[in-house]
Amino acid sequence: MVDAATLPTRRDEAWRYSAVERLQGVALDDWREITIPAGETFRDCLVIADGNATRPTELHRWRVTVGAGARCEVFAVLASAEFARLEIEVTLAKGAHLEFGGITVGGRETVREFVTRVVHAEPEATSNQVIRSVHWDHGTGNFLGNIDVVRDAQKTDAAQDFKGLLLEKGASVNAVPQLEIFADDVKCAHGASVGQMDESARYYMAARGISPDLARRLLVQAFLGDALVSLDDDDARETLMQHALAKVDANL
Repeated sequence: MVDAATLPTRRDEAWRYSAVERLQGVALDDWREITIPAGETFRDCLVIADGNATRPTELHRWRVTVGAGARCEVFAVLASAEFARLEIEVTLAKGAHLEFGGITVGGRETVREFVTRVVHAEPEATSNQVIRSVHWDHGTGNFLGNIDVVRDAQKTDAAQDFKGLLLEKGASVNAVPQLEIFADDVKCAHGASVGQMDESARYYMAARGISPDLARRLLVQAFLGDALVSLDDDDARETLMQHALAKVDANL
């Protein structure tokens, strides 16, 4: 546990937009350690939603080591708790792959965020991160993502894609994608954008008899769905999407 004197502050880059005042009494050193042996595949889905959240603050910190030629898939929906955060550090060996898909949704005064650090420690590893955030009222969604490519990690292929959707004035979305590259034969890309709902699309749907509420829901669903495209388990993908949409439906 930590006391007020040892809490992180917003001066720390990884906590820049966090609700650090809500960390009082939370075990910051409680890390989940995951090791994926060479050639194997690991998948985990994290859901923090109504009925799943057990505390006002939900802090999950994972350290993942991915062996040579192994594959790690992580998908997460943060849709409940006053402050929800998944922080994940991944180290990739030769030819390993990380697939990360994340969704944050929320209103009121809530803060929900992903913080990732992906270290390409050896050649020929690949990583792909897709994050979507939908917020309203005074809700906040954050993504702070680092990709580190060490000097000998040639043939790295890494990507981050973040998009935020603000449904009401007063909501905020923050994105800080960062690349630190020391190899010279790599392909690395990141993109971040924040906007409002496409009114032309809503008008188009209304002109074809679709109600405003249904049009909004369909547009939000399509927006969020990008984060789950690479999840090839239909049941798991549907469950994650329903948790996210349930929060949107309950608050709009």
